[in-house]
Amino acid sequence: MSQFFQVHPETPQKRLIGQAVDIIRRGGVVAYPTDSGYALGCHLGDKSAMERVRRIRRLDASHNFTLVCRDLSELGTYARVDNSAFRLLKLHTPGPYTFILQATGEVPRRLLQAKRKTIGLRVPANAVALALLEELREPLMSVSLILPGEDMPMTDPYDIRDTLQHELDLVIDGGFCGMEPTTVIDLVDEVPVLVRKGQGDWSAFASE
Repeated sequence: MSQFFQVHPETPQKRLIGQAVDIIRRGGVVAYPTDSGYALGCHLGDKSAMERVRRIRRLDASHNFTLVCRDLSELGTYARVDNSAFRLLKLHTPGPYTFILQATGEVPRRLLQAKRKTIGLRVPANAVALALLEELREPLMSVSLILPGEDMPMTDPYDIRDTLQHELDLVIDGGFCGMEPTTVIDLVDEVPVLVRKGQGDWSAFASE
């Protein structure tokens, strides 16, 4: 049976954030709010927690996880970022963007895109997510909370609890946080590539 924390969406309670991080560090799988809907998250180094997320979402081994980071400095630990990419990242973080970048050796091999050795990273503009990341002091391994057979993510934390209460360790209720996905930008090569149009202003990445 999952625990259920009601966390203030603008001023998250430090006590609850600390308890949530303890659950994550002990191998828990949590549902938490971001700026583009609810996501499933677990500890970066926990293979068994990652496999639990795969089972919940029924994901195959080729599905890529995203590393959700607290700031640009943390993002730079896990990805190779040149000057032009850094300028774009600085303009668009925190925000509803996922950036595909060349991974560093800090990223576990099981999380890499197999052929290109890339990883998706983002810094969300959501107070609850950022409070979790600040307390955790490392990225969350995450995927969007979209159930098998569905096209849209789950948006109601009470529905999440009722549906997944035997699959999750914790549901964090941070209120409604939208359902439109992030915009995905590939920054591996010199010219940015707009992979998916989602939230945020993606015009700077669109091809002429």
